[in-house]
Amino acid sequence: MTVARMPRDRAESLVATLRDRLAQASPVDVLRAAHDAFGGDAAISFSGAEDVALLGLCRDAGVSLRVFCLDTGRLHPETYLFLETCRGHFGAPIEVYFPEPAAVQRLVTDKGLFSFRTDGHKECCSVRKVEPLRRALAGAPAWITGQRRDQSPDTRADVPVVQLDEVFGGHDGRALVKFNPLANWTSAKVWKYIRAAELPYNPLHERGFVSIGCEPCTRPVLPGQHEREGRWWWEEATRKECGLHAANLDNAAL
Repeated sequence: MTVARMPRDRAESLVATLRDRLAQASPVDVLRAAHDAFGGDAAISFSGAEDVALLGLCRDAGVSLRVFCLDTGRLHPETYLFLETCRGHFGAPIEVYFPEPAAVQRLVTDKGLFSFRTDGHKECCSVRKVEPLRRALAGAPAWITGQRRDQSPDTRADVPVVQLDEVFGGHDGRALVKFNPLANWTSAKVWKYIRAAELPYNPLHERGFVSIGCEPCTRPVLPGQHEREGRWWWEEATRKECGLHAANLDNAAL
């Protein structure tokens, strides 16, 4: 049975109720709350270390949720192998969403393969990430992400554990509820859990990559550098969101 998105007023009431109850809750309790409210239709967006931790925590919580990932067409070879490893490790399907070929073709024909180095990454990410995410979330009542507050002091410091997503939901009178179960966790805690649970991880992490996205836009970080310094390093730190969590930019400007 598919769970439809809630009317906005009902979703606002749910978020208000859960916000205080889950503010300091464990990720397992947050995942159980998401499952209690939306069942297996709550969707986890999967890409990196935080997301493999979420899959492990779902197993700990005894809940099964929908899992999807975005294949931009420019991921590292190691990332593709990692996705297949996770598919086998967890014994669960991972839905893959690709960008629209015609949109990619227009962008590359008009501006080349590396226009983001001069124009900023927003246009490329819009084609390769944002539009596929809209399709992935179409009709989904809840979206579960691996965002942490310590991932980016500039754009994620105030990420709540539960919120309404104003970018990908709410345009038809119905709302998309967004859960960030790892908001209170640090990178060190994520990795402690991954090692303790013996979960797979992207081998790029062993080569200094911390935050991993598309190959042309990701590089290793040096000791002492923040993890997001390895993403879009040619741009201003306060703009380092690809559009998937665009609301963070508005919050950072407050």
